[in-house]
Amino acid sequence: MKTFPLPGTGLTVPAVVAGMMRIQNKTDAEIRELFDAAVESGITFFDHADIYGSPTHACERRFAEALRLTPSARAEVVLQSKAGIVKDGPYFDFSYDHLIEAVEGSLTALGTDYLDILLLHRPDALVEPEEVARAFDDLAAAGKVRHFGVSNHTPAQIELL
Repeated sequence: MKTFPLPGTGLTVPAVVAGMMRIQNKTDAEIRELFDAAVESGITFFDHADIYGSPTHACERRFAEALRLTPSARAEVVLQSKAGIVKDGPYFDFSYDHLIEAVEGSLTALGTDYLDILLLHRPDALVEPEEVARAFDDLAAAGKVRHFGVSNHTPAQIELL
């Protein structure tokens, strides 16, 4: 598998990421088979989001339940999650409280102490960049998230942040 250095992170990641959006109804054996096939192929980067599955964090929870990664196995993979979409409204929320709550939920569901990467999932038109910065600073200082980024943002929205 081709790998590349992910700019600004110090991480070397595979060119392909395994998305975990639809694993909620898979059996443990199916999730382990998917994970093992990915790793055998050199894919060690697994993408999650708090809104994948129902209730919130359901796919993250299934991933952890099926794999029960040891600390050494956890250290060999990159776990990325996304936050900011609220299914039942207000639909987007990048507030400090929501981001902290989403990360805490992801950590609990994934059974890990840290996320390698947290992405803001989709743009929040009412974003307060200072709240995002404060949440990122606090999450990094606590060792809960190592790197931050965005998903589905335009260059102008990134510049605002």
